[in-house]
Amino acid sequence: MARSDLSDLEWEFIKAVLPNNSRGVKRVDDRRVINGIFYVLRTGIPWRDLPDQYGPYTTIYNRFNRWTYAGIWDRVMEAVADAHNIDTVMVDGTSVRVHHSAATLKKNDPRRCMGRSRGGLTTKIHALTNQDGLPIRYELTPGQAHDAPPCEQLLDGLQPGQYVLADKAYDADWIRKMIWEQGAIDVIPSKSNRKLPAEFDVDIYRERNKIERFFGRLKASFRRIATRYEKTSANFLAMIKLASVRLWCQFYESAA
Repeated sequence: MARSDLSDLEWEFIKAVLPNNSRGVKRVDDRRVINGIFYVLRTGIPWRDLPDQYGPYTTIYNRFNRWTYAGIWDRVMEAVADAHNIDTVMVDGTSVRVHHSAATLKKNDPRRCMGRSRGGLTTKIHALTNQDGLPIRYELTPGQAHDAPPCEQLLDGLQPGQYVLADKAYDADWIRKMIWEQGAIDVIPSKSNRKLPAEFDVDIYRERNKIERFFGRLKASFRRIATRYEKTSANFLAMIKLASVRLWCQFYESAA
């Protein structure tokens, strides 16, 4: 059994959300296929280098690709990630280098989501996490994009009374207004050029390190995310969500 293979408890979380109304030929064992996907996710190896224990690599990749575009991985993450009754949320972004093998789509292809930044060709992952540094939702942008615009999607659906932690890059009037209109409380330090610096709770703001630690854990534990090997943004986002499912399952497992 490889280190990346699902435990029994993790499998129970995931199995309940998988499609069970397939027609025609019976599907290859779901658990074996998903273990193969997680092996690629953890190690970062090419699909064709998958160990034989997971079966033909084409079966694993085709299932991953088909379920990505069917929204199955989105459903799995939504089912596992608890986005309710959260006191605090945090928003931040991190850049990921794009491997040369993933940069083959044309520059104007909407599936690409890559851009030039100081790190070369990169993609930026924007995340919203809870107070434990566990992910709730994501947005992807080209690497040179500013952190603020994805907040329009990330900060939609806040709960009244929630604290929203973010660094100075998110000090924009429209972001603060969006937070206030939902009854939430912004904990965002002001930029040095703001004429009237906004007050914020320094003690609560110290908790923001958890989202930075989350990004560190995401990249350290899953090599397929530390470097982007997926050509399309949809497949890369699917990998990120599968990694998130793993982190949530581990959290539930430790709590149990």
